[in-house]
Amino acid sequence: MFHLDTYGTLVAATLVLLLGGKCVRSIPLLRKYTIPAPVAGGLLVAVLLLVLKKTVNWEIGFDMSLKDPLMLAFFATIGLNANLARLRAGGKALVVFLFVVLGLLLVQNAIGIGMAKMLGLDPLMGLIAGSITLSGGHGTGAAWSKVFIERYGFENATEVAMACATFGLVLGGLIGGPVARYLVKHSSTPEGTPDDSVQPSGFEKPESGRLITSLVMVETIAMIAICLSLGNFIAGLLNGTAFELPTFVCVLFVGVILSNTLSATGFYQVFERAVSVLGNVSLSLFLAMALMSLRLWELASLALPMLAILAVQTLVMALYAIFVTYPRDG
Repeated sequence: MFHLDTYGTLVAATLVLLLGGKCVRSIPLLRKYTIPAPVAGGLLVAVLLLVLKKTVNWEIGFDMSLKDPLMLAFFATIGLNANLARLRAGGKALVVFLFVVLGLLLVQNAIGIGMAKMLGLDPLMGLIAGSITLSGGHGTGAAWSKVFIERYGFENATEVAMACATFGLVLGGLIGGPVARYLVKHSSTPEGTPDDSVQPSGFEKPESGRLITSLVMVETIAMIAICLSLGNFIAGLLNGTAFELPTFVCVLFVGVILSNTLSATGFYQVFERAVSVLGNVSLSLFLAMALMSLRLWELASLALPMLAILAVQTLVMALYAIFVTYPRDG
């Protein structure tokens, strides 16, 4: 077995991102279903490692010491970019949408857990094949899989999470078009001003002026570091109590509180573009590491049950979009 140290793993992750970007640019199918570069590159490398394992019984190990900090940094950026004032401006429409989304999450989890029990599987697999990955995506799936591995001994949680998240990404693209066409065909044309005659809003033409400078990046990195430090501290305090939360959730909440407190007091205005850039970098490297280290040969026994759960989830999500989401928010 060949093992890469921290630096070698970081080099491998960046190469995976470059490979994934090249694949996405070169393969129309990947662009059509908006497959992210780290997912494309990471899964390709994981498949190549599977071939090596099955043909010559050769494995490559990775030092994943950077994976968790990158994951936490990503969730910190989500919190830092959460503007509560904008949420309040959403009014009633936002509240309705919130309940619609909450309903979908509950339905996805109920189906996942119910199907898992019906198939004689661990209910945790049902959760992973539910809202965690199908609504949360690869980042949330990888974060929760770490919790399931460490606390509940679900050894294949990461592999299942990445597979479910990728499936959800592809199936979302596959069913999105037909569902949209059905809704357009069976919906009456709304009355009012045509879209092409509406004046663009300020949101569509944002004012540009603040540049991403080295100082801005240092300030943003400092805030992310504060989120990680306080989030880890709070998670440690809550550990073993009735209010115990995963570290990434604590980090996210610290980001929300820090960002909105600084904004409300007028002390500092978080630069959202800079936060987003660092968040995208963190997420991309994290996903590349998570996906390229997948042990796909350990997933074979779960493939058919997982596909059965995801097939039912796909059908229900399409029906939910048609009969619940669109009538209330369309």
